[in-house]
Amino acid sequence: MVTELHPQALGAILGGSAAQGRATATSDLDVAVLLPDSDVSRREVIRHQGRVVELFLNTHADIPEFFAWDRARRRGTLLFIYDQGRPLTDPYGHVAHARRLARNVLASGPPALSTAEWEHGRYALTCFLDDLTDTPPDSRYEQLSLADQLLRQAVDLLTAHHGAWTGIGKWLPRRLLSADPELGKALLDGHQAVAEHADARLLATAVEQVLDLLGGRLLEGYSQPWRTRP
Repeated sequence: MVTELHPQALGAILGGSAAQGRATATSDLDVAVLLPDSDVSRREVIRHQGRVVELFLNTHADIPEFFAWDRARRRGTLLFIYDQGRPLTDPYGHVAHARRLARNVLASGPPALSTAEWEHGRYALTCFLDDLTDTPPDSRYEQLSLADQLLRQAVDLLTAHHGAWTGIGKWLPRRLLSADPELGKALLDGHQAVAEHADARLLATAVEQVLDLLGGRLLEGYSQPWRTRP
C-alpha cells in the first residue's frame, strides 16, 4: 500500500492494534508515513484492498512540531505509533530517527495541567457527580450520559495526577488501567454497574476517591475568568 500510493515516501511504520497483535478481522490499519518536505502533512482515511487504513502523513520537517502538538493533547497518538509500531520501510534511516525523537518526547511525559485546568476539572467532576447521584435509576438516558461524562473527566484527571498519558475510545481504559490499576478498575467497574444495573453507587464512590486525591470536591469558591489579562 505504501509503495503503491506513496512511492516517494521516506519511510513508513505500522502502529495500533495490528502492530501489537491485537487486531481483529475488521480492525483498521494505522500507518504513519514520512513524506519529503515538498509534500503536505495531513491525515487521511482510505480503503485499500478491502481494508480501512488510517494514514498519518507527515513531512520530515514537520515531525518535531507535530510530536510537540501530540504531546500537548496528552494523548500522544502519533508518538505511540512511532514508539511501539513496526517499521515497514526505512531506506534512509528517517523512521529510526523519528522513533528516537518520539521516545524522548514520551519519556518527558505529558504536560502538567495548569492550576486553572485542575480547578475546572474538579469543579466539573463535582457537578457531574452530584447530578448522577440526584438522577433516579429510571431516568436511564440521563444516568448513562452522566456516567460517560464522569468516566471521561475522571480519567483525564487521574492520569494527569499520575503524570500519565490519557486516551479516548478503546485506549481510555487501557491508559487508565496502566496509570492506576486499582482506582482505574474501580472507575470502570462503577461505569459498568451503571450501564448494566442502573446502579450508580460504585461509580460515585470511585469518583469521590479521585476527588480526594486532587484536593476534594469543588463548588463554592470556584471562579473562571472569561478573558485572561495580558
